[in-house]
This record gives sequence, structure tokens and C-alpha cells, in this order.
Amino acid sequence: MAPMISVGIDISKGKSTVCMVKPYGEVICLPFEMEHTDKGLSELSSMLLKFNEEVKVVIEATGIYHLPVLSFLQERELFVAVVNPFEMKQYRSRGLRSVKTDKRDSIAIANYGIDCWFRLKNYEVAESIYQELKILGRQYSHYMRMRIESVQSLTHLLDYTMPGIKNLLKGWQDSSGKDKLSDFVEVYWHFDNITRLTEEDFIAGYAAWAKEKGYHQSQNKAVKIYSLAHDGIPTLPAEMESTQIMIQQSVNVLKQVNTTLKTILTRMKELAKKLPEYPVVRAMGGVGDVLAPKLIAEIGDVRRFHSGKALIAYAGIDAPPYQSGQFTGTNRKISKRGSSTLRKIGYEVMRVLKTHSAPEDSSVYYYILKKESEGKSKKLAKIAGLNKFLRIYYARVKEVYQ
Repeated sequence: MAPMISVGIDISKGKSTVCMVKPYGEVICLPFEMEHTDKGLSELSSMLLKFNEEVKVVIEATGIYHLPVLSFLQERELFVAVVNPFEMKQYRSRGLRSVKTDKRDSIAIANYGIDCWFRLKNYEVAESIYQELKILGRQYSHYMRMRIESVQSLTHLLDYTMPGIKNLLKGWQDSSGKDKLSDFVEVYWHFDNITRLTEEDFIAGYAAWAKEKGYHQSQNKAVKIYSLAHDGIPTLPAEMESTQIMIQQSVNVLKQVNTTLKTILTRMKELAKKLPEYPVVRAMGGVGDVLAPKLIAEIGDVRRFHSGKALIAYAGIDAPPYQSGQFTGTNRKISKRGSSTLRKIGYEVMRVLKTHSAPEDSSVYYYILKKESEGKSKKLAKIAGLNKFLRIYYARVKEVYQ
């Protein structure tokens, strides 16, 4: 066996603990702390480059904390393997006693490198476009959660001042980047602002407002809103100064979040269109201008997956086999160990695909119908369709790069 050294690095915020071992448990460097500074990382890389043996650095994926260490060492052309945290947790739990310290963790990571030496893979840095897309995609998800909370806050207040209005006006739309509900209540924030007008005056005012904001000038919609305002019973008086303040502030927060989402999505579209796979992904059934960049951002460079099954496992919709003795499990649930964001985006693609009957790219659509005809629930049928969709996605995008 060729001489080899495994360097285990337990990553923390701003610092790490490093341990170096050889086969058969030989520790050549006891665990020591290293700051995530140019000096600290330079001293470590210089030490590793001086060894005559083959050196492999093993770190555990920790969100963003491991990125400075990873990029610094790879710039020095050192072998760095990034291990899935769940896999490392399973490796650590082999012993009978559970001991958790930074030093013990660094030793465990280094020993993992020795035990799994021949299947360690040098981490491949994604192209800058994929990296930027992924960061933007995660920020988009973050602000989308903020938008949901902002919408809930606004609609809760509207239940006091304009009960039922949210059922007549649509909220924010991905495709247009508009929010009709917040635009409307910014002007008519209380039913009293409507009922003090005559029906004719409100219809005329609604039409002028819709024209200014770029919405359909529907007289029937205006009549329904006016009728609702007369029948509704607000529980917060319009005369109370805080009523308008609370609603206006909620609208302002929602509009700021919507603007941020629109800005992020616009940038994601610009980046995605530069990639050779964009027209292929965009042409797939259920994938539109909004979902295409989000899908590419979360999957990244498809060449990093060795097969379609690997992509499905990354999404966490694979059903691991279970067999014990003569028993073989057949009714297995999806693992859900993977990207929850990709599962959400993929499920949205299936929902869109299902609502557009017999699209041009209809193989997945008919597969979902087939599963439903076999007695599967609509949710399970969509998950099965997503499984097939990701296989097709892998094959088509991989073909672009061959």
C-alpha cells in the first residue's frame, strides 16, 4: 500500500480542529485548532505540501462555514473531499459511547478518510454560473418564506377591516411579479372607504385604479367588491388611526419582499439563459420561465451525478430497498434525505404539468395518469411522475454536454 495521510478537519464558525492520521490508527499530528485566516490556512497548506506521502483532506459539509477552507486548499491543488453530514454521523455512531468534542470529531473524520480512502472523491468546484444560481436560489427560497409570513400577516389584518376580500383578488404572481391584493388594499384599506362612495363612483374609481396598475378593468369584479363591502362587518373601525398604519405598513413590507423576489428571479433568468441546457430544460413539460431557472439552480451541473438514480437520490424521492431474511419490503416510502427545495420545485412542476392537459412533452403527464388509474393517490402519482421527470432531465441535459 502506498504511503497515505488522511487529514480530518472539523469545521466550526471561524475556526477548525485538524487531525492527521496514517493507516492502522497511527496519529502523526494530534488535534490542533486553526483559525480561518490567511495565516492559519497558509500554515496548514504549507505543512501538507511538505509531506512526501499522498495526502487527502476530509471535511464535513457545513453549509457555508467550510467554504473558505475548501476554496483555499483547492487553490493550492490539494485533494479535498467533502463528506455528507449524515454519512459522517452514521460513521461516528459506530461506537457504544457517544462522545462529542471537536478533537474527537476531527479524529473520527481523519479515520473516515483512511477507511474510505479509495472511494473519496476530490471536490469539483462548480462553474461560477452554477454557484451564483444556487446562492440566488436559496435566497429566493428565504424571501419566499418571508413573503408567506407577510401575506399571512396582511390577510389577518384584512379579516378585521375587509373580511372576504382576499377571496376576490389574487395575491402575488410569479409570472407577472404583481400583487393585486396588496395594490388594492393600499388604496381601499377598509370597507368604509368603499361604502362611503356610490356604486357608480366606486366602479369608475376601480376602473381607473386597474388601468393605472395594469390590471383587467372588470366591471363585474368591481360590483362584487362593492356588494361585499356593503354586506361585510369590519371589526376594526376606520376612524382608529392605528388601523390604517398597521395595514399600510404590512403592504409596504410585502411590496419590498415582492420587489426583492422579482429582482432575484430576473437575475436567475439572465444566468440560466447563458447555460447550454436552458433551452432543453425550458422545453420540458411543466417547466416555464419561472421554474426553469429555479430547477437548474437547485440541480446545478448535472455532470456531477453518475446516473439518473443519483439525481433522484439527491432529491430524496428514492425508496431504499429493505430486505431481511425471506422478507422483502415492497411498500417503501421515499427517503426524504436530500434537497427539500428540489422536491418542492419538482412537485410544482408536476402540478403545473397536471393542470395543462396533454402538453407537447406528454410522457410524464401520461405516466401520472397511468399511476392514478392504478389506484395511486394524486400525491403519490405526482411523486412517481417526478421520479420519471428527473430521469428524463438527466438524460437530456447529459446529452447536451456529450
